[in-house]
Amino acid sequence: MSQNLRGVLTALATPFDQDEAIDVATLRRVVDRSIDAGVDGVVAAGSTGEVGALSSDERLLLIDTVIEHANGRVPVIAQTGATSTAEAIRLSKAAEKSGADVLMLITPYYEPLSVEETVAYIKDVAGAVDLPVMLYNIPAVTGVNLDPATVRSLAEEVENIRYIKDSSANWEQALQLIHHHGDVIGTFIGWDAYAFSALVEGAAGVMAGTANVVPDEIVAVSRRIADGDLLGARELWNRVYPVIDALLSVPFIPSVKAGLGLQGIPAGSPRRPTAGLNAEDFARLEHALAALKNAPALTQTIG
Repeated sequence: MSQNLRGVLTALATPFDQDEAIDVATLRRVVDRSIDAGVDGVVAAGSTGEVGALSSDERLLLIDTVIEHANGRVPVIAQTGATSTAEAIRLSKAAEKSGADVLMLITPYYEPLSVEETVAYIKDVAGAVDLPVMLYNIPAVTGVNLDPATVRSLAEEVENIRYIKDSSANWEQALQLIHHHGDVIGTFIGWDAYAFSALVEGAAGVMAGTANVVPDEIVAVSRRIADGDLLGARELWNRVYPVIDALLSVPFIPSVKAGLGLQGIPAGSPRRPTAGLNAEDFARLEHALAALKNAPALTQTIG
């Protein structure tokens, strides 16, 4: 499968059963929900997938299940970063063997590392595999920001570093990646509220946890933008944004799982100690989804 990733990638949620074990049957439904909506790829074992609460074996089960069930319908991006270089290499090699299309690497997130140590980790892990690699920049979790100059240097030096997911929430940095470094690396914006703006600015795509809940709507926005119908895309975005805002304005993983439940897919509760949504936050999300469902028909626009 071609690895020229573009468009909407769903950062998949990880469903759990009542015993907090991975609910494989429901996971398959979550994968189908996004693929049936037309997303351009799915991401296993990312932040929305509660990777920090999973064991190594569970991560591999998750990745293997998503690869098997996607069955080549869309690319599968496996998040294989870890707190040690050796573990990240082990997970990356296993995901490559299982048939992942792209590896995404979060940088170590426990011990505070320098940029130099972080760069060495990335080079070591990327050098151990042949698959395309997507950097994962989320400084709020890792404590290290992969600035645009460092990202460019990595992409130029390491052949299989092809993409970056930027979840820095730094819009100026995102614009620099898109406009100044798009010749060497494809930027996927991982801050869902910026999805419309990022696609209009020319990002390679967006990686959205909210696409678990409203995949059809986010895909429709992306396709309108790709077709040059910015007015139509804006109209669609205005309809779905209140749901995205509701999901982002409360604890995110619980909100995604609640949103899936409200859409008919019981994804269970977050793994403890993360709690589910309180009644007030749940009601806000329920109201936003109901308003989207009951919105009047769209006007016709010319692309």
